[in-house]
Amino acid sequence: MSEYNLQKTIPALERSLAFFRPHHLELRNRLIKIFASIVICTVVAYLFVEKIAGFCIAPLMAASPLVGKLVYTNLPEAFISYIKLALMVGLLTSFPVALYQIWVFIAPGLHKSEKKLAVIIVFWASLLFIGGGAFAFFAVLPKMLVYFMSYAHEGLEPLPKLGMYLTFVARTVMTFGLSFQIPFLMVMAGKAGVVRSAYFRSKRVYFYMAILGLSFLLTAGDFMATALLAFPLFGLYEIGIFLSAIFSRKNKSKAKS
Repeated sequence: MSEYNLQKTIPALERSLAFFRPHHLELRNRLIKIFASIVICTVVAYLFVEKIAGFCIAPLMAASPLVGKLVYTNLPEAFISYIKLALMVGLLTSFPVALYQIWVFIAPGLHKSEKKLAVIIVFWASLLFIGGGAFAFFAVLPKMLVYFMSYAHEGLEPLPKLGMYLTFVARTVMTFGLSFQIPFLMVMAGKAGVVRSAYFRSKRVYFYMAILGLSFLLTAGDFMATALLAFPLFGLYEIGIFLSAIFSRKNKSKAKS
């Protein structure tokens, strides 16, 4: 590159960096706040980690009378398992804070109506995430544990490991929490005009196949867990079609008026 081109390029780069610097600093501040919320929630969760672990273990104890206790085979396993559990609880409880910080970062570039839409997104996404996690823990997890523990008998004693069990519970809750946002995302796509409700209806078979594949991957190939995740998602998909059709009619009526 010639000296003349360098003289023209360097000032342009400096102007670009000066333009993006405020956004870079704003993004850094938002990420720091998200990280701080995760750390604070994780520390608070660790203070009550034994009670939280006991709450998570209760469904397993109720699933089979043969399970009297959990075991750990490595010396630091219990400590690491508690750290992981506290971190997972910290991530779950700081989820609304993370969504809000992302919204605040995006909001200055949005119109007034779009800012209201962003607030709605943060609220309903958090609510559906919590609802999905609660459904997983109180409705799906007990049935899964009863099925898995049905293979145990007097000649086959179950000795579940603490770390692997807590990971299984956290993965199940997180998977359902994220998956339960499907109908909301469908409605938002319809309201934004990206996809019409008729599209979801006409491509139902393909979306069902995608849901089955996604459920299989999210549950790490566990067929029982795949079925327990896929069937609620089928229902949520149908709810999403119904709601997106309602909102699309409202948008059409507003456009006519």
